[in-house]
Amino acid sequence: MNRPETEPDPMRAKDSPPAETTTLKRPMLAKARESLRTACDQLNIHPDVFEELKWPRETLSATLLIRMDDGSRRAFKAWRCRYNDRRGPTKGGIRFHPNVSLDEIETLAFWMTFKCAVANLPFGGGKGGVCVNTKELSQTELERLSRAYIEAFAPFVGPDRDILAPDMYTNGIVIAWMADEYSSITGQASPSALTGKPLAFGGTVGRVDATARGGYHALRHLENSLEIDPDKSTVAIQGFGNVGYHCAKLLHADGYTIVGISDSSGGIYDEKGFDPLAVMQHKHETGSVQGAKGHGKTRNITNADLLELDCEVLVPAALERQITLENCDRVKARVILELANGPIAPAADRKLTEDGRIIIPDILANAGGVTVSHLEWVQNRSGYYWDASEVADHLKKTMERETQAIWALHNEMKLSMREAAYIHGLRRIAESVEARGTQAYFDGD
Repeated sequence: MNRPETEPDPMRAKDSPPAETTTLKRPMLAKARESLRTACDQLNIHPDVFEELKWPRETLSATLLIRMDDGSRRAFKAWRCRYNDRRGPTKGGIRFHPNVSLDEIETLAFWMTFKCAVANLPFGGGKGGVCVNTKELSQTELERLSRAYIEAFAPFVGPDRDILAPDMYTNGIVIAWMADEYSSITGQASPSALTGKPLAFGGTVGRVDATARGGYHALRHLENSLEIDPDKSTVAIQGFGNVGYHCAKLLHADGYTIVGISDSSGGIYDEKGFDPLAVMQHKHETGSVQGAKGHGKTRNITNADLLELDCEVLVPAALERQITLENCDRVKARVILELANGPIAPAADRKLTEDGRIIIPDILANAGGVTVSHLEWVQNRSGYYWDASEVADHLKKTMERETQAIWALHNEMKLSMREAAYIHGLRRIAESVEARGTQAYFDGD
């Protein structure tokens, strides 16, 4: 039996631990809150807003017990976090990864809260995950795990409460299994409870490459401001999964030279560039990008080497905390497009910004995925579906509008783009909090 249990909120419990103990338990979330504090101070936001956003509204944990193909049973730790729902039902992906933790899930949900606000979507932030190495599972075991996740968290989620989506090592078929299980549990078809579904299961056109395309639009919109000439610019991409691949393909088609590509097994470098289609074909055939041929003298490199390549644009599209104080001095890229969540540690972010690098932050750069997921949710609820051009046009307009607003804040207030993005999102979240009344209202101020 899968038993979910609510995680206690240490900020509200009568016997809450000292602040330093809480910070140690959730170091990622504590660091993420630094951006929130900075944004609150810059905007002179009412303390009620910061108080509400310090901790998630609720987090559930569960143990998923799965019957393996050999007849044995195995337990997997799982979580689902609803961080804040002031602007609407929470929304966020589910990742299957061996390093998933409570701290990571709550931090990702925090970032999703701001990402949805930055894109001006009627959602709050949520996130889920299972601590598992999917490469060790058969397809039937993966299906059992996917369905068990929904069995455990079904009362916690839903189209008007918490909407699920794919994330790291979850894809359309995993989401289809989950959507099918949710419909079985609720006794009715509920396609809008999950997004990122296959088209035949109520998905939307344009969702597969939406995250990459959103980042692409943000970068292209800033080309003139950043004095980037695509025909003379080189790009290195860390992470050649769905997001990294589609980003490479889009930028390559516009004239950028893709000089570096990596995946979990390592990377490749060629100053003459690569054809992303050919590299992906090689990866399908061999399981790795290493060994793929470019247009010149290609050599294998490590993931760490890729971050330090001499290029105009660096695209981290893999895991969190890839750029830290230990290696940020060796990062040569002038522009960093964050398609992964939190790929730069806060201290490294400050150092790179001081050195004059432009970082297009994750809560803007990878907001394309949730933007198109919102369209899927709307289409599922209305029963009316748009064609590919309508979805693409909406994504482009959204990303360009919000990129321009954040770029203007960056220049007007002399802030980093990350600080500007947090302020942009915080304004919208604060409006929803203040609309319900703050201390100032009840004091009659």
